[in-house]
Amino acid sequence: MPQKITEQAVLMCDKGAAPSKLKVTSQQFYEVDGKLVATEQDKGAEVNIPNFGACTITRGKCVPAPVAWQQTTEKDTINDMKILTEQSTCQCGVGGKISIQQKGYGENHEVA
Repeated sequence: MPQKITEQAVLMCDKGAAPSKLKVTSQQFYEVDGKLVATEQDKGAEVNIPNFGACTITRGKCVPAPVAWQQTTEKDTINDMKILTEQSTCQCGVGGKISIQQKGYGENHEVA
């Protein structure tokens, strides 16, 4: 089963040069291993998703333009927001695809 993603999960854009770390701002109470769990609303450029260094498309700074998270939980939600999992991806409006490289915590926490 997919596992939840928390703040400090490592993200990577397939058009970027460097990873970045997710910041959770969509909710402030549900945690795993002392870290806030990420939801589909954590998609703000430079707020939730920092830049990825150089972009191979723009040839400049890889500032994300997140559209929407895909492959979120089907049933589990936090305040009616679907939870991100290690399988979640987010299309970038510039042309890249953002994926989860590391979930942000140590133990297994499966979701439905």
